[in-house]
Amino acid sequence: MQRLQFLIAAFVICLSSFLPAHGQGCSGISLGQGASLNGFIPFPADSAWNQDISSAPVDPNSTAIINFIGASTPLHPDFGAGLYNGQSIGIPYLVVGGGATFANITFTAYGSESDPGPMPVPKTALIEGYPNPGNGDRHVFVIDRGTCWLYELYGAYRQSDGNWKAASAAVWDLLHDEQRPYTWTSADAAGLPVFAGLARYDEVAAGEIKHALRFTLQNSKTAFTPPASHWAGNSSNADAAPMGMRMRLKASFDISSFPPQAQVVLAALKKYGMIMADNGSSMYISGDPDNRWNNDDLGTLKQVPASEFEVIEINPLYTPDNVPTGQVPVISSFTANPSNISAGQPVTLSWKVTGASYLVVSPSRGALRGTSTVVSPDATTTYTLYGTNAFGRVRKTVTVVVQ
Repeated sequence: MQRLQFLIAAFVICLSSFLPAHGQGCSGISLGQGASLNGFIPFPADSAWNQDISSAPVDPNSTAIINFIGASTPLHPDFGAGLYNGQSIGIPYLVVGGGATFANITFTAYGSESDPGPMPVPKTALIEGYPNPGNGDRHVFVIDRGTCWLYELYGAYRQSDGNWKAASAAVWDLLHDEQRPYTWTSADAAGLPVFAGLARYDEVAAGEIKHALRFTLQNSKTAFTPPASHWAGNSSNADAAPMGMRMRLKASFDISSFPPQAQVVLAALKKYGMIMADNGSSMYISGDPDNRWNNDDLGTLKQVPASEFEVIEINPLYTPDNVPTGQVPVISSFTANPSNISAGQPVTLSWKVTGASYLVVSPSRGALRGTSTVVSPDATTTYTLYGTNAFGRVRKTVTVVVQ
C-alpha cells in the first residue's frame, strides 16, 4: 500500500510539472470585450510581473531618482469609466475563442523587431481611444482563449479587407515566461507585455490585483533593467529612470481611508509595485476602460505623491556597453509531408528546434507550441518557421507545391 501511495504521489508531482503555474490555462476566461479572466493570472508565478516585492531591497539611489521625477508628482490613474474628450479612458482588450479568424499584419515602423502574423485580431477589435481613435498609441490587445496566447499591436489601423497595419506587434505565451530579444521593442517601449500591467476592473471587483502595474515617466535614460528589453532614452541625466525600473508604495503609507477601488490598487502597489514601461506623463498607471469604474473613487489616487514610493534595487542595469549576448535558437529541420499536393490537401509541417522561447509559423498558422502543425494550402506556398529567444531570432523555410 505504501508503495502504491508513493507511486501515486510521484505521478501527481510529475503531472503537475506539465500544468500551467496558474491553473489549467485560459479555458476559464470569459469571452468578449473586456471580459473577466475569472482569476487567471497571465504568466507563471515566478514571472517578474507576479513576484511579491514588498520585502525587496531599496535602490541606494532611490531618493535621487524620486526627486528627479518630482517628489510632489501625483499618482494618476490613466483609466476609468466613460469618455474624456470623446475617447475611452484606458487600453481595451478582447478575448476570442479557439478557431478565431486570423488576420495578416503589415508593419509600418518596427517590422524587424515584430512577430509576424497572422494573428487572431478581428476587425471588431477596439483600438485604444475608441470611439474616436486619434494619433496616440492606438494599442489593440487580443487574448486567444483557445491557445492561451496574447497578441499586442501598437499603432494599429484596421483595413477594409479585415487585415491590419501596425507599427509593431508582439505575441506572448501566457503559460510561460518569455522575454523579447535584448534591445527589441514590443507594443511597449520597454519591450514588455502591456496587458500584464493593466489594472483591470474584473480583478479590482474581486478584491485583489495580484501583479505589478504598468506606469510611465516623462524622462528615461538609455538603459533598461529586467524584465525590460528595450530603451527609449530621452534624458542624459544620471537619475533618469531606465525602462523596467520598479517602484513600490511605502509600507508605511496608510491606505485605510481610501475608497474601495483605490484601496485595491494601492494594496497592489505595496505588494507588487509598478514597472516603468514607456515615456509619457509621469506617474500615470495603466488600466482598462470599463463603465463600472468609479471615477471619483479612482481620482483619490491623485492624493498619493511620488515621495511615498521607493525604487526597488536596479540590478542588473544594461546600457549600450553591456547588452547580454548568447546563443540564438537552432532550427535543425523544418519539413513538409507531403511537399507536393493537390489544392486543399492536408500537409504536416514538422520541425526540430532547440533554444527557442516561442515559435511562429507564417503564413496561416501564427504562434505555436509543439513540434508540428497541419496546413491545407490552395496554392503553392512557402512557409517560414521563426524561433525566438532573448538573444535573437532565426528562421527556416519550406515550400509546399500545389499541382
